[in-house]
Amino acid sequence: MNKQNRRISNIATPMLIACGLLFSGESARADSRSDAACSNRTLSGDYGSAVEGVVLPAPGVFVPIRGVVITHYDGAGHFTQADHIVINGVAPTLAWTPGTGTYHINSDCTGTAHISVSTGGFVNLALVVVKQGKQVHAVVTAPFDGPARTVASVMTKVE
Repeated sequence: MNKQNRRISNIATPMLIACGLLFSGESARADSRSDAACSNRTLSGDYGSAVEGVVLPAPGVFVPIRGVVITHYDGAGHFTQADHIVINGVAPTLAWTPGTGTYHINSDCTGTAHISVSTGGFVNLALVVVKQGKQVHAVVTAPFDGPARTVASVMTKVE
């Protein structure tokens, strides 16, 4: 295994394991709770998150990304955010990139979000709401604008 493949494996394998545990554990817990009903109202206020993953701009090319995001959910299916995403070790030209979007949370605490970034493009997310809305796990899902990617984040309510 060459050095680049080892590095990719070191990043991708833990992320895949974590995502698998997240979705299997949280969905089982949500099914076992009678009070697990969620809705758009479950997300309301400010959430801070860390973003990690890789962008795949061409076959065999893996570009790591890391960032932070502050998101304000209105409890009615809309949000605003500002992100600072470092791509391949290079800071963004705009310190904080604003974005807006919509979200939908199902009664089983799963959901989706669509982000429109001010610099152009869009991203869709699959969401799992946990801890009575105090935390949200997200993963980028198709369709999205731009190259393929495998990116996940954990959002925590700002209190």
